[in-house]
Amino acid sequence: MYLLDANVFIAAKNHHYGFAIAPGFWRWPEREYDAGTVCSIDKVYNEIAAGEDELAEWAKHNAPIFVGGDAAMVRSLRELASWARTSGRFTPAASSEFLSVADCYLVAFAHAHELIVATHEQPDHRARKRIKIPEACDHLGVSWTDPFTMLEQEHATLVLDEP
Repeated sequence: MYLLDANVFIAAKNHHYGFAIAPGFWRWPEREYDAGTVCSIDKVYNEIAAGEDELAEWAKHNAPIFVGGDAAMVRSLRELASWARTSGRFTPAASSEFLSVADCYLVAFAHAHELIVATHEQPDHRARKRIKIPEACDHLGVSWTDPFTMLEQEHATLVLDEP
């Protein structure tokens, strides 16, 4: 099962799969959630539903896709917090930011439930001022991929209706 980062939805809306030009993209996560293939977390929902645009409306209409955190992820959160604060690599500000946003919870949830994180972020092993999702995933042994690879691996088809 794939766990979708907020940037998958945001980039889709802003760049590749606008609601008007690629409605199939937006139906895909609805269908695949029902099939047990994709989901996201409530903290991602909070980020995107706070807006006043089509993405916020879509998220509100599809709220069940965004699951809540649970007790299973607490150990993973602790391990991530320790790594972020004590690795010696990241600035205190980077650690604090990471631990206060959805990214930390996304990785912890994926770890606790053995999910694959789908994100547009790419690792930057030299960065000290920001902790990226792939690096946190790598630390916990969580698999991650980009959304295009996920769509390809899941044989997603975003076809037009026949005339």
